[in-house]
Amino acid sequence: MLTDYQRKVLRILYNYKSGRRRMPTVHEITVKTGKGKPDVMASLDGLIKAEYIHWEDKSDTASIVILEGWERDSEKPKVLNTAPSANPNNTDYWTQY
Repeated sequence: MLTDYQRKVLRILYNYKSGRRRMPTVHEITVKTGKGKPDVMASLDGLIKAEYIHWEDKSDTASIVILEGWERDSEKPKVLNTAPSANPNNTDYWTQY
């Protein structure tokens, strides 16, 4: 399962590539996330180990290849249904949140 920060970096890579037709630099990722270079590099390493990206030439982010653009369904946290079964209209969702 990806951490929140890894998921954020993955989405930045994906959106940047689709919108600007290039990968963001490490500096651009630090600006977008508000974290430092060591955090960005650790996140990118985590994405490599989890096989979400492939990155051979670590001197330039332009060589990053996105293998999967979002978290796998099998790794997403499960959402528990906590609504009471006595309320078939499920209005608690709209009135209590």
